[in-house]
Amino acid sequence: MTVHFVGAGPGAADLITLRAQQLLSRCSVCLYAGSLVPADVLAHCPADATLIDTARLTLDEITAAMTRAHAAGRDVVRLCSGDPAVFSAIAEQARRLDRAAIPYDVTPGVPAFAAAAAALRRELTVPGVGQTVVLTRIAQRATPMPPGEDLPSLGRSGATLVVHLAVQRAEQVVAELVPHYGSDCPAAIVAYASQDGEVVLRGTLGDIAAQARATGISRTAVIIVGRVLAAEGFSDSHLYSAGRDRSAQSLALSRSRRSR
Repeated sequence: MTVHFVGAGPGAADLITLRAQQLLSRCSVCLYAGSLVPADVLAHCPADATLIDTARLTLDEITAAMTRAHAAGRDVVRLCSGDPAVFSAIAEQARRLDRAAIPYDVTPGVPAFAAAAAALRRELTVPGVGQTVVLTRIAQRATPMPPGEDLPSLGRSGATLVVHLAVQRAEQVVAELVPHYGSDCPAAIVAYASQDGEVVLRGTLGDIAAQARATGISRTAVIIVGRVLAAEGFSDSHLYSAGRDRSAQSLALSRSRRSR
């Protein structure tokens, strides 16, 4: 028996991986955050599976539930919203499973920032405009940020910022970033990306906080800030440019095929 940490994706039931769907369809126990994982995703579980909402459980209680399931030989899926690699708290859960000698694996999922970019129909890395994306959050009502990872410090890079868990403090985000990006810098907020209630706000740092306040968005949203959101007239990528010398690559590919 193995505990499977599975990325539940951004919310839409059909935006999970095939592996995730297969694991859900075979699990005996599924632990999920009721405030973040929609019921449609849980519909992939067997009708007789035990579903445990972890929204009000402590980390020790969550670990205890996985330990009991392991002792009973029951397959466990621990659903994580988005992708387990980012803001999923699997590190501390995995640490406890290691101590208990309980095996586990990780299945990635579609992250919220990718679904938000899709909703905006924008690439977050645009040639000559922005090639770096920073995924971060703010410390309000959460674990303190490490030194040097506050928004003003990150904003000095001018990179595209994706700020999680911060829509309730949109005014704070704007105030800390305007000195580095300017009030005219493109900004967007996407809430409930990929879900039926998806909300997309487009604007600038000068008006995006007011839009969020007027719309009443308070959770399950990301804030994206960067010039890539309004990039126009940029150069084509070197990879596909007509001026790129492809002769060496074609020769190497030809030799590779002949050697097979």
